[in-house]
Amino acid sequence: MIECVSENSALVTLGRQISPRLTARIAALCDWLEQQSFQWLIDLVPSYTTVLVVYDPMQLDFRGVKQCLNNGLSLLQQTTVQGRPGTVHEIPVYYAPETGPDLGELATQKGLSESRVIELHSQREYQVYAIGFMPGFGFLGTVDPQIQAPRKATPRALVPAGSVAIANEQTAIYPKASPGGWQLIGRSPAVMFDRQNLSRFRIGDRVRFVPVSRADYLGLGGRL
Repeated sequence: MIECVSENSALVTLGRQISPRLTARIAALCDWLEQQSFQWLIDLVPSYTTVLVVYDPMQLDFRGVKQCLNNGLSLLQQTTVQGRPGTVHEIPVYYAPETGPDLGELATQKGLSESRVIELHSQREYQVYAIGFMPGFGFLGTVDPQIQAPRKATPRALVPAGSVAIANEQTAIYPKASPGGWQLIGRSPAVMFDRQNLSRFRIGDRVRFVPVSRADYLGLGGRL
């Protein structure tokens, strides 16, 4: 389904249920649009089940954009969408109460040790399902059911850049300091977004969290 949502944007809905297969279709549509080098295309904002297409209405109106999008969707339907291979990112994380102030409380609530929470969080490979909230913020899933936890009732006014957090089935890394209500369990020195390379993650990528010591975290440029 393709809807007009503003004078310069259209929303393409490719499905209703979040899944790796749907993510592959979304990534394939974005790849196809980028490869066409359309002059009217300004930006693409992929999410769990949709792609927001931002365009220049002075070059093409919604009817024309919709026709181009339908052409792309028709081509994708004629081929088996495997999805881009996706980069595997290994992200160092210093898991500790001084970088993850919710780690101890989460462990207590779940009846686990802090080391077990860390193990459960870092032993999985996560898929990047969406980029949003702020530039470079990747929504990763899915978190082990044993450590899933809801957002905090009262968000923090300031979450440090690099904070690794959990919210229900998702986990993420805050690319820069900002308000936030996710459960903080550690922090990474990795840069998630910069003006030159933009977002470190793309939808369809996979992420592995690698526990590191305090000394290694500081040695990699991490801050306390």
